[in-house]
Amino acid sequence: MILSQHQEITNLSSPFLGFFTNSGATPHMSNSTTPPQFDRIQHTDAKGHEFWVKPFLDLGTSTFTYVVSDTNGACAVIDPVLGFDLHTGRTSTDQLDQVIDYVETEKLKVEWILETHAHADHLSSAPRLQEALGGQIAISEKITEVQAIFKHKFDIADQFEGDHYFDVLLPIEQSFALGELDVMVMHAPGHTPADAAFLIGGAAFVGDTLFEPDLGTARCDFAGGSASELYASVGRLLSLPPETQVYVCHDYPKDREYRYVSSVAAHKARNIHVADGISEQEFVDMRTRRDKTLGLPSLLIPSVQMNIRAGKPASSVSPDNPSGFVKVPIDLF
Repeated sequence: MILSQHQEITNLSSPFLGFFTNSGATPHMSNSTTPPQFDRIQHTDAKGHEFWVKPFLDLGTSTFTYVVSDTNGACAVIDPVLGFDLHTGRTSTDQLDQVIDYVETEKLKVEWILETHAHADHLSSAPRLQEALGGQIAISEKITEVQAIFKHKFDIADQFEGDHYFDVLLPIEQSFALGELDVMVMHAPGHTPADAAFLIGGAAFVGDTLFEPDLGTARCDFAGGSASELYASVGRLLSLPPETQVYVCHDYPKDREYRYVSSVAAHKARNIHVADGISEQEFVDMRTRRDKTLGLPSLLIPSVQMNIRAGKPASSVSPDNPSGFVKVPIDLF
């Protein structure tokens, strides 16, 4: 059961071909600095347990964070965002404050802070959220493959000696408990080797694997990415029951409002990159051509360094900056 005015989009706008640094889509151009507010959506899992999904949008990075809670108040926060100004190096907590306020107002208890992958386009606020509300910071066990790639690129290998930074590395293709709910960790490589989708009842939180049907799929040209693997991962996701609701991590609208969820059936019918009838070779050729046109995400350098460390910067040895540091490699990317 799914109850919300936002539950299903049936009249999708025509595909468009603008480019954005992460998605290949043109970002929403708006004079508003206040993110839209979204209703929470009610679901019921196969065991009859009700749960709710509350979306929060970070306008600066077009990123959706989700709070998933059961009837007893146990909750998980998926892909929380920390604002960051690249020019000044200052952080901001606009979206984080909204999440904290919602959790406290609803009297929820954070059990898990979940990352679908190590994001390259925004900083994770997981450590600050944990400090405020508790919970364990977790990610797929495959994150060690991404750490192995980037700890050398950023010359921070010494910071990983005996420390993977996350509280829990989640085994893939296994479930863990969120209150009375079961959460399945589906391995979904392609965008990165460590992407995971979290399956909770009839909801799938897919990170950067899929975008809304009129935007298609995520890029695959980061180190360790693979268009063939992404096609296979999407195939697994779209083999879920057609009524499964697919919650995306990003949306970049041009001539429509922000969206965050569509059904598996909608993706199979209308996703411009992976709808039924599009072959693997067609997808790989398209994705490869498209990725060559994309620039790097503007926040890649600080984001990747901090996010492979669960949102933590390098520790500072200077009393002048207790918040820590990131490195800027010269001529690497």
